[in-house]
Amino acid sequence: MPVWLRAILFVAVVPGTVAGWLPWQIAGAPSDWWGASSGAWRLGAVLILGGWAVLLWCAREFALRGRGTPGPWDAPRQLVISGLYRFSRNPMYVAVLAAIFGQALWFHSRAVAWYAVVMAIVFHLMVVLYEEPTLHGTFGRQYTEYRSRVRRWF
Repeated sequence: MPVWLRAILFVAVVPGTVAGWLPWQIAGAPSDWWGASSGAWRLGAVLILGGWAVLLWCAREFALRGRGTPGPWDAPRQLVISGLYRFSRNPMYVAVLAAIFGQALWFHSRAVAWYAVVMAIVFHLMVVLYEEPTLHGTFGRQYTEYRSRVRRWF
């Protein structure tokens, strides 16, 4: 299966669940999209669309430059430090959180906002405890140099 198709499938299933389906369910699957939050939906929509645009851009970088996917079982074979990775070592996680917070705003849902906070903690722990040591082990000095130049989140 081509790497671009594997990347699309990953994005559809994993972030699609974490930043799409689950927040929707937590918010109670609102049926009134436009009146859900008395105008806050506009900012929510910007965060959701922006988050998904960033996520897709980064998945594309992984497929094209890294020859892999965001999934740890099919990780990039080369360290991806181009595109948005010049500004943040983890723009995909930031994008997913933006999309979740966007849904919290759109649907005026405290439960979704708390879910976003929990996911931010989970993402941070995954990055610190798994991803950074794995990247250091895989890419060594190249990752160490990249890590010294680019912040973890912003």
